[in-house]
Order: sequence, then structure tokens, then C-alpha cells
Amino acid sequence: MLKISARFLEEIYALGEKAYPEEGVGFLFGTDEGKAREIKVIHPVKNAREKEARHNRYDVAPQDIIDADEKAEEMGLSIIGVFHSHPDHPDKPSEFDLKWANTYFSYIITSVQDGKALASRSWRLQEDRSGFTEEEIVKS
Repeated sequence: MLKISARFLEEIYALGEKAYPEEGVGFLFGTDEGKAREIKVIHPVKNAREKEARHNRYDVAPQDIIDADEKAEEMGLSIIGVFHSHPDHPDKPSEFDLKWANTYFSYIITSVQDGKALASRSWRLQEDRSGFTEEEIVKS
């Protein structure tokens, strides 16, 4: 289960709409209490993918990863996931997402259709890396 405030979900929607027609991306800072995770901060970053691929791919610059990790630690939190948008595609993981995912992270994916964010779902990569399992989002 992933707890997130309605305000943070609205911010994720707005970031996806702002990035459209490219993928928007950022980190989820929070706490992990076993079966319950809670998002305390969202931390947007620039999509570092080459311009011609940003419409269906994202990448995060190494320095942005380091900076995010340091910022989360300063706040007494951990990076527990990543959010990103799927322009004109469903809010479910792609084959690219499967290839690059981390088994620890929660992945909130937002479908942005014609510039309007429609829905978000959260996913966790299975330990054997064979696919994703949907993680329940609970608005707090």
C-alpha cells in the first residue's frame, strides 16, 4: 500500500501536463513501514533523456540522483520511488520500465492524454523481475 496526499497527486498530474508531450519524472521521498509506505515529499527532476526520445522515455542525470538522495537524507527520509508520466499511453509499465526498474521502488505512472492527466497507478517490480504488481494507492 502506498499512502499519498491528494495534493501530491495533483502536483504529479500538473507536472505530467507541464512536461507533455514528453515524459515528466521525479522522485518520491517517504517512509517504508513494511507493507505501508507513505510519500512525504515529491521531488521533480529534469528528464535527461535525449530530446528525440523524451516522448516515450525518461532518464535521470547521475547528479540529480545524488542530489535527491542527499536531500531525502537531510529530511530524514528515503527515496522510496519514482513518478513519471506516459504521454498518450496508459498508466501501466512499459517494457522499457520493466528493463530499468528497481525492485525496491514504487513507480507511480500517470497517463497524460492530449495534455490532460487522467489517472495514476502505482507499481512494484516483482523480485524475479518477471513483471510488475499493482500497488494500492491510498489518498491521505
